[in-house]
Amino acid sequence: MTFTSHMQDALAEARAAAQRGEVPVGAVVVDPAGQVVARAGNRTREASDPTAHAEILALRDACAAAGSERLPGHALYVTLEPCAMCAAAIAAARISRLYYGAADPKSGGVAHGARVFAHPQAHHAPEVYDGIAADEAERLLRDFFAARR
Repeated sequence: MTFTSHMQDALAEARAAAQRGEVPVGAVVVDPAGQVVARAGNRTREASDPTAHAEILALRDACAAAGSERLPGHALYVTLEPCAMCAAAIAAARISRLYYGAADPKSGGVAHGARVFAHPQAHHAPEVYDGIAADEAERLLRDFFAARR
């Protein structure tokens, strides 16, 4: 089986989020066969919901499509290192592989901050691959915030 990155799909969701005035973060869930089963961008402002991060929304849709609260064998692509809340949801969903773009030293919960998967309380830790299309993901974030200053 050939590896196919779906980070460009996540970046497209991030760009769409930015156009809605949301922080440009996008996420895509891919099933074990390599098919995209859910995609989302941040909607915290639109939904007036602090939990409406791209990862959470994509996981909700993927779980609904699977008819299960768990997604074994699935991969999650996200443009920014997940925060602690999202990392906990990724563990609860039993995502097998997490691919993310930009590191988030301020609010990340995987390689920075809480390091959720490293805790003994973590129910599950996915394989983690970071730095995927990081330059483009960082540029989207930098441009978004620069336009607001």
